[in-house]
Amino acid sequence: MEENRTMLHISEEYTAHKLTTKEKTKMRKPIVEKMRRDRINSSINQLRKLLEQEFQLLQPDSKPEKADILEVAVMFLKQQQICISAGTKLVHAPGHQEYRRGYSKCLHEALSYLSAQHLGQETHVRLLNYFHQLLDQPRNLNCLQSPLKTITEQKKQHQQPLRAKSLWRPW
Repeated sequence: MEENRTMLHISEEYTAHKLTTKEKTKMRKPIVEKMRRDRINSSINQLRKLLEQEFQLLQPDSKPEKADILEVAVMFLKQQQICISAGTKLVHAPGHQEYRRGYSKCLHEALSYLSAQHLGQETHVRLLNYFHQLLDQPRNLNCLQSPLKTITEQKKQHQQPLRAKSLWRPW
């Protein structure tokens, strides 16, 4: 409603005063920017609603930030692209729902354990993202790299390599 009044006010000024192109652009710029931000926020909110169940599985007590929402959406699209290029279709088999329930329960237990281990924030986020990728990944597609490997590669660049114990995986 307020936006319409603002637009009406601007159009009245256009006709009442002979504004130069530069002045018109200067007046329109904040409104166009606000409309752009509104479109971005609307799209992010739509993604949040689409991915709400996945966030509840990963982080049941916290509200996902915009960056988290975009990150998960990008990972999902990359996974879809990998599956399409590999010729694998993401068909939900009859046992898939049961697998997801079991995986989610196991993931919840693993997250409880990991939260008590005082891992760094970056490590914790990478593990969450990796576990999330595996949830919808077809069981025969093992083309994604372990986040632990990526983390150790980054640490090698910045400091002496650290020896990490291998992470126990129930699968």
